[in-house]
Amino acid sequence: MNISLENTSKVSAKLIVKIEAADYQEAVEKSLKTFRKNANIPGFRKGMVPMGLIKKQYGEAAKAEEVNKLLQNKVYDYIKENNVNMLGEPMICEDQEAVNFAAAEDFTFKFDIALAPEFTVELGANDEVPYYTIDVNEDMVNNQCNMYQQQSGHMEQVESYEGGNDMIKGMLAELDENGSVKEGGIQIEKASIMPSYLKNDDQKALFNGVKVNDVLEINPNTAYDGNESELSALLHIEKDEVAAHTGNFSYQVEEITRYVAAEMNQALFDQVLGEGKVSSEEEFKAALKEQMAANFVADSDYKFLVDLRDHLTKKVGKLEFPDELLKKIMLQNNKDKGEEYVAEHYDKSIEELTWHLIKEQLVQANGIKVDNNEVTEMAKAATKAQFAQYGMMNVPEEMLENYAKEMLKKENTVENLVNRVIESKIATAVKPQVKLVPKTVSIEEFNKMFEA
Repeated sequence: MNISLENTSKVSAKLIVKIEAADYQEAVEKSLKTFRKNANIPGFRKGMVPMGLIKKQYGEAAKAEEVNKLLQNKVYDYIKENNVNMLGEPMICEDQEAVNFAAAEDFTFKFDIALAPEFTVELGANDEVPYYTIDVNEDMVNNQCNMYQQQSGHMEQVESYEGGNDMIKGMLAELDENGSVKEGGIQIEKASIMPSYLKNDDQKALFNGVKVNDVLEINPNTAYDGNESELSALLHIEKDEVAAHTGNFSYQVEEITRYVAAEMNQALFDQVLGEGKVSSEEEFKAALKEQMAANFVADSDYKFLVDLRDHLTKKVGKLEFPDELLKKIMLQNNKDKGEEYVAEHYDKSIEELTWHLIKEQLVQANGIKVDNNEVTEMAKAATKAQFAQYGMMNVPEEMLENYAKEMLKKENTVENLVNRVIESKIATAVKPQVKLVPKTVSIEEFNKMFEA
């Protein structure tokens, strides 16, 4: 077996593989013996079929399979052993002759190979990259406190309606034209109404200051502006029945409940930060500020990588790629989308490929490696960040580990987590190597940087 690589340009090459019968014959014989052992052919006992018949029926298929298997393995071994910086997959050359597995014993395969352009990424004090720190101000801390108080609040019964999100439950009964309870009319026990959600201001005003046991006369159809979905839910009828119940109803208030935010006390401190971590509102807010600032570091590092990418992409300039070959590879991988897809997305794919090659150099130059523990920790950090969005800061370690295990069962998720670990390590390694231009911004200013 002979494999050779001939450069056809700075960024492309032709890989020629010559396979002789001696390279695959033993594997074919072994494969045919397995066929013979398992073959069920009428007139012969299992495992006793003459080898000549087996070769006649399965010989060509076995040869094709073993040659292709050998070809694939040896091509990738050669590329790996010779450090061929290949882009995409090898492409069968257009002038490749048809392969006749039945008649031929020796085979020659020719592939076009796309090579990565050669360039060097160098970093130093002349490389200026902005680094944005998000200012955690008093309003942000107070808003965070309010969020925790709201999330940890509770419902309690009150005697009178004061607006806001007060919820009222009562007996709703349909009235006739004389204002009496309609015989056979709709009657709903524990009918729930949140007056602040009513669409009609006059109907909404009827609830001002009402108390438990008060009786009101309301018109649900007017109150909800004829909305069939809301009226259907309130009156427990189908939407097509709503039009038949547009009159007044009596509503006897039986219960008024109000959502009360949690107090700023030790119970809240312990729930959010863990038992005994802080003992005063001042300490609580200081801990939240520190926690929020720490959480924003990941955002700052992400923006740093975005700016580093822009800086280094401009620094290395436009790289030479084997465009026609890469377009063929892209089309091969997107057959169902066609040439229009390739034409539309090729330039963007080259941008991503350029950054990928730059990252590879940064990884190699800084000796960056990723182990399983780091991927697991990244999964836990991602899970912790998701819980934090809902105000759950003190998530038990066991729960984080269970969520992380589930994430690591998905191949695409693992690939994404590995990439996040790599980029995090790149940010850590590169920051001391360049000149950081520190800038402090508000969260609003920071978010605007990502708007299209």
